[in-house]
Amino acid sequence: MLAGLAPARRRLVLAVPVLLVVAALTAVALVLVTREDSPAPAAPVSQEEPGPVLLVPGYGGGTGSLRGLADRLTAAGRDVTVVSLPGNGTGDLSAAADALGTAADAALERTGAGSVDVVGYSAGGVVARLWAADGGADSARRVLTLGSPHHGTTLADLAAGVAPGSCPEACRQLATDSDLLAGLNAGDETPAGPTWVSVWTAQDTTVTPPDSARLDGALNLEVQSVCATAQVAHGDLPRDPLVQAIVLAELAPGDPVPLGAADCARLGG
Repeated sequence: MLAGLAPARRRLVLAVPVLLVVAALTAVALVLVTREDSPAPAAPVSQEEPGPVLLVPGYGGGTGSLRGLADRLTAAGRDVTVVSLPGNGTGDLSAAADALGTAADAALERTGAGSVDVVGYSAGGVVARLWAADGGADSARRVLTLGSPHHGTTLADLAAGVAPGSCPEACRQLATDSDLLAGLNAGDETPAGPTWVSVWTAQDTTVTPPDSARLDGALNLEVQSVCATAQVAHGDLPRDPLVQAIVLAELAPGDPVPLGAADCARLGG
């Protein structure tokens, strides 16, 4: 069949199969290179191996209220770091999340652990969510928030409306209509990776309404659902013995534990 073709056409007919083979081999090579260059998905963090604990302060950055909780966790054998936030804890919460990331990296390097546990008090819980959403979730076993305004607080709304000069960036980011919170709460609220626990008190007059602390995908615990007569204000959350016992229980090896009235006496309520 080829003998009857002109030389130029014969060369073209012979070249086409060769080009098709080369193209197919090139495509296979590209697929293999892409697979080799693509990072493997991170292995799930073991829930049975608690690592160091990072405590993240709330708005204003004060660490004093976290010292009692740090001492109780240390007494239980946990390695604890209280994170210092830039800008006195009133600046951009994303910068605070960067500081948490630096502290987490340092704790992992120092201890050789495979993951960290994070406890974020008040605005510190929002900081923890920002950090987790920006890659921190890969190195976290558990994130527990205490009285955190995951959906904002009307107190920040009031401050921004009545006295905007006294409502710095973090204050505005904690308003109920802030772009930062809208971004965090779009779609799935809790990033994959760590397990999440949110603890709050019904008597909170700083995070208003108090159930702004409720977080989809988390184990949600109102203090009064564990001990109905507990008197715990927002500022008491990190230092209250009952709340500290709840934190210890939720940071233990294994998955987060639903707690209720039957646990009140055992937890010291």
